[in-house]
Amino acid sequence: MAVGARLASEPDLAAQYGVGINTLRRAIRELRERGVVDTVPAKGTFVIAVPEPEGDASHGDE
Repeated sequence: MAVGARLASEPDLAAQYGVGINTLRRAIRELRERGVVDTVPAKGTFVIAVPEPEGDASHGDE
């Protein structure tokens, strides 16, 4: 998702990915802690950064 994009509602995301609402909330909390999303009360959750892929070989670790 692009920076500035708004995530779907928690119930919609939980249904889309086939997970429970509590699992989805833990995932969003983790993304918030990593600085990837931010939640604005009464507005929604928005992407604020695009994370680096884990294990990215472009760092010269060869």
